[in-house]
Amino acid sequence: MKLGTMLQLEVIQSRKKGSDKDNKYRCKLINKNEQCIFIDFPVNIKSKKTAVFARGTVFDITFVGDDEVIYKFRSKLITKIKGKIPSLAIQKPVNVHRIQRRNFIRVETVVDVAVHSDQNLFSPFITVTNDIGAGGLSLIVPRNQPIIGDLVELWLVLPISKGSFLYPNIRAKLVHQEKERNEITIASFQFLTLDTKMEQSLIQFCFEKQREARKKQLFDRSYGIIKNKL
Repeated sequence: MKLGTMLQLEVIQSRKKGSDKDNKYRCKLINKNEQCIFIDFPVNIKSKKTAVFARGTVFDITFVGDDEVIYKFRSKLITKIKGKIPSLAIQKPVNVHRIQRRNFIRVETVVDVAVHSDQNLFSPFITVTNDIGAGGLSLIVPRNQPIIGDLVELWLVLPISKGSFLYPNIRAKLVHQEKERNEITIASFQFLTLDTKMEQSLIQFCFEKQREARKKQLFDRSYGIIKNKL
């Protein structure tokens, strides 16, 4: 891992206490030595708030290598470092494993999507995503719009760059459907048919969204510091 590599952290101890989204954080590798790697303070992917962890907290950590392969390792928090750039020292990984691309991160973003029943069990409808990744997505189910059966065909409108779009057509399987506290129903789907080229496009799209979110967080943090000094 080189300095500046973006990392995703998932807290192991709290997996049983809440949803997976609540336990995932983003941070950046800012330094390393023979025993430790040093990261900036992680930001919760869902709440966008800076996280505080106790010593000994265990993480599953994923990152993308220079070869564009996704890697995963387990580590734990050793101590907090004070200084001009506050950071966390975590154990240097002993075992680093390759993982499949489509098991990697999802990002919360709004993308237009049309949903069709694979067996014409319900009328097609148009909605937006709640989050998306290379392995699947979740979307907002309109009120009074039942999803019958578990196989669907999804048509996405995926913005890529400078006003350009991709229009992936993906067969998918319904894996979960739940009404949240705000009475909005979220349905999660696993992609069943996705060629390598489109998978790469989705991964790149997710990384770009991550970078945009990180830049915004850094700007908001810097703006807050400047505002407090005025």
